Amino acid sequence: MSRVLIVGAGLTGSLCACLLRRELQSTVRIVVWDKARGAGGRMSTSRAPDASSQSADLGAQYISATPAYARSHHSSVAGVLLGALSAGLLQPLDCLIEGLKDHEGTENYVTPLGTSSIIKHFLSQSGADLFLEHHMTGLYRRGASWEVERKAGASEMFDAVVLTMPVPQILQLQGDLGQLLSVQQRQQLEGVVYSSRFALALFFSPDAILNVPWGAKYVTDSSCIRYVAVDSKKRGADAPGRGPSLVVHTSVPFGLEHLERDKEDVQPIILRELHRLLPGLPQPINIKCQKWRYSQVQTSVPDCPGHMTILDEPLLVCGGDAFTHSNFDGCVESALSMLRVLKAKFA
Repeated sequence: MSRVLIVGAGLTGSLCACLLRRELQSTVRIVVWDKARGAGGRMSTSRAPDASSQSADLGAQYISATPAYARSHHSSVAGVLLGALSAGLLQPLDCLIEGLKDHEGTENYVTPLGTSSIIKHFLSQSGADLFLEHHMTGLYRRGASWEVERKAGASEMFDAVVLTMPVPQILQLQGDLGQLLSVQQRQQLEGVVYSSRFALALFFSPDAILNVPWGAKYVTDSSCIRYVAVDSKKRGADAPGRGPSLVVHTSVPFGLEHLERDKEDVQPIILRELHRLLPGLPQPINIKCQKWRYSQVQTSVPDCPGHMTILDEPLLVCGGDAFTHSNFDGCVESALSMLRVLKAKFA
């Protein structure tokens, strides 16, 4: 049985693992590494710091599926998504989002249990061996296999490696990768540009009232804040005895301006602007701040089929939204693209 390592437990990596299991069954053993303490990547759901039942999505806020991609998606993807819908992990977005630009036929979905629940569902369906806090640092070719090093712990051998983390992290890997990249591939990878932003989650007591008419709002009159959501309302996750949660995303220029500052220093600036925008906001009981250095892809690899094959033997392939475009459909497209490569190798 061939061992396949997928690095990155975000949307692309988890969906690729799920589809690989459906298509190849017991032909491969799938292993997933992620350097974080939880699965989700930019579709992560954060708990309140006091370990209460409150949660908030600090990354992706909702899932948009366009008609064109719905028609082109592989039947197995449709089956996976239908499974998530039937399990109650996805439901149609039914609250007002001010400033949302609707495109005809596009369907928007929210995750009542948080966006990370979708990732965990895909990983569960994949049967993969998931290892969190496994920070990959190096990649070495050993005949027909890869020796993969990580920050803490022994290196391991794999028959194929799939890299889905942000492109700058791929380029930082030690070992043989630098010698294997062609000049064109390196130029393409170095040309990928990400936006950066900060996100805040504010958690309130059960008796707090957030007196706004919307579930979320795109802000146009602030250089600091771009988006605000009553996260519990948007997700339909309001429950008796559980206080509301509010999510704030900064603008891209603000994120770039303050990128190298500690998030603890930036948090008061965001809060001051938030209180200007929502002057009647009650006092939160907990606050969590997240810095997204790699938030969304602004410039992707040009003319790319959703993946980049670095080496055929042993197989090394890169994927993710940097090889398509930065939304749900883009990650699905990349997962399908890498699936075709893996099937051609191991089927």
